[in-house]
Amino acid sequence: MLMIKRSLVFLALCLSAAALPAAPASVAGFTYVKSLGGIDEYRLDANGLQVLLMPDRSAPVVTFMVTYRVGSRNEVTGTTGATHLLEHLMFKGSKNYNKANGQIIDRILERTGAQYNATTWLDRTNYYQTLGSEHLDMVIGMESDRMRNLILDDNERKPEMTVVRNEFERGENSPFQALIKEMMAAAYQAHPYHHSTIGWRSDIEKVSIGKLKEFYDTFYWPNNATVSVLGDFTPEQALGLVQKHYGAIPKSPQPIPEVYTEEPEQTGPRRVTVKRAGQLGVVAVGYKSIGGLHPDFATLNVLANILGDGQNSRLYRALTDKGLTTSVSPYNGYFKDPTLFIIFAALAPGATHDQVEKIILEEVEKIKKDGVTPQETDAAVAKLRTETAFSRDGSFAIAGILNEDIAVGDWQNYVQLPERYPHVTPAMVQSIAAKYFNENQSTTGWFVPLQPAAPKPAPAAASK
Repeated sequence: MLMIKRSLVFLALCLSAAALPAAPASVAGFTYVKSLGGIDEYRLDANGLQVLLMPDRSAPVVTFMVTYRVGSRNEVTGTTGATHLLEHLMFKGSKNYNKANGQIIDRILERTGAQYNATTWLDRTNYYQTLGSEHLDMVIGMESDRMRNLILDDNERKPEMTVVRNEFERGENSPFQALIKEMMAAAYQAHPYHHSTIGWRSDIEKVSIGKLKEFYDTFYWPNNATVSVLGDFTPEQALGLVQKHYGAIPKSPQPIPEVYTEEPEQTGPRRVTVKRAGQLGVVAVGYKSIGGLHPDFATLNVLANILGDGQNSRLYRALTDKGLTTSVSPYNGYFKDPTLFIIFAALAPGATHDQVEKIILEEVEKIKKDGVTPQETDAAVAKLRTETAFSRDGSFAIAGILNEDIAVGDWQNYVQLPERYPHVTPAMVQSIAAKYFNENQSTTGWFVPLQPAAPKPAPAAASK
């Protein structure tokens, strides 16, 4: 109980901080943009780099993160998976951090005790380190060096390609990952959300180092990036270090290409079936939804909670309580462009796909027809606010959430999205269900497990 109270107090402080912004730092070469929720935004005048600062001097730890506004949505046929493969190669060496001079990125970070990694997703790629604040200068220098001074070598691409291909194969062995990949490919025919971030196997194996360098030279520029610094520092110190290491990097010589493809209107339900080796089946029902900045997004999150979060949720009572599923998980995709709201149901032994799908659709129709209760709405809002508080414990956790807000198009959603939850009403939930849960905008997927074939009997011994 004490932990919950502390988390809720932390969330309240984060949200109320918008009313009490600190005086912005004044550092030559930067323009102060705005403050919200304890986060200050600046722009590096020389090249347009966006800088977000969130000081917290309670522990001598800092998280430094660079978010590039490039992900698998920026790829085309032949280069699917290029963003992710390039992310791997970013650790293989740059002008001042490489094997030849003994300054190997991984080893330097490990010596400092840093937690570090990088991730690629549909709308963004990010690189982050959480480490002692005395190493902030070093880590900013490292990230700035590989922004424009990356060494791309085909001898590094070949072994790293096999690592990425192994990731691809692990995903193929996951019923949920295999199913969602097929569903997205069916739901999105024109928009690049059609292909998964890992890419198609042939593209992973065959993309050239030249194509990867072209991708790097198109998107890895300061005016396509956001630097976030969270933790133990002063704004003047952080801005001074960003100026020191990023100030001489020019903005991109050409405008960063925009994704302008829009998905045509879907005019009927779509279905996919994946049959592979496995133990239990999966049913997934997806509906065309909205981007993360849409005003309806908070209400859809509340609806997802009412449908499938916890033992009091509608689908738990209708399916899991009755032994038909082992779990039910609504997923409201949080991305820049409209994506899918998907209800996943893992079948229990003996349950059939038809049976579970029918009940899911019946529960959806009940909400569209009869709505939800104030008690359900209040409970969902309370859960979402508590989950928000728990998820923001420490600079590392905050950076991960802020990264997704940057990716959808506005870091301020870090503050503004949770603020919308208390304003959601039962009438809004019913209206949203009727608006988006449309059969003609749906894509349904079944994962059907195939049992391994019985071994062939040994041939009979020949008679003498």
